[in-house]
Amino acid sequence: MQQPPTPDGVPHDRRRSTQRRAAQNTDKFGTGLERRRGPGRRRSDFIKSAEEGELTPEQFLFVMAIAAYKRSNDRPYPTWTEVLEVIRKLGYRKTCTSELNLDNCEDWTEPAEAPVFPETPAESA
Repeated sequence: MQQPPTPDGVPHDRRRSTQRRAAQNTDKFGTGLERRRGPGRRRSDFIKSAEEGELTPEQFLFVMAIAAYKRSNDRPYPTWTEVLEVIRKLGYRKTCTSELNLDNCEDWTEPAEAPVFPETPAESA
């Protein structure tokens, strides 16, 4: 389907417009979570195999833990706080600095032996 000509007689070709892309790429460094990685950058084998149904033992354990949580708590969609609870009960702790570039968030670490539910500042007072 051909676009009608503009007042100067030249057809408008939206494919050449970069306004949308320019608006999306305002952050020079990004967060590190962008789904679109740009030309020449492919998905990692870790992500690719999971999307094709071949889970690593770590991915399988996480999926099974979430499924068990949903079943035992009759929750079809756990909240992000509940997902974090499952992750911590699996033994994960924030022991390394973040590789993400997130606005309005302070990075922190904790010892590997930290409890599942860390004490909040309000509880310690």
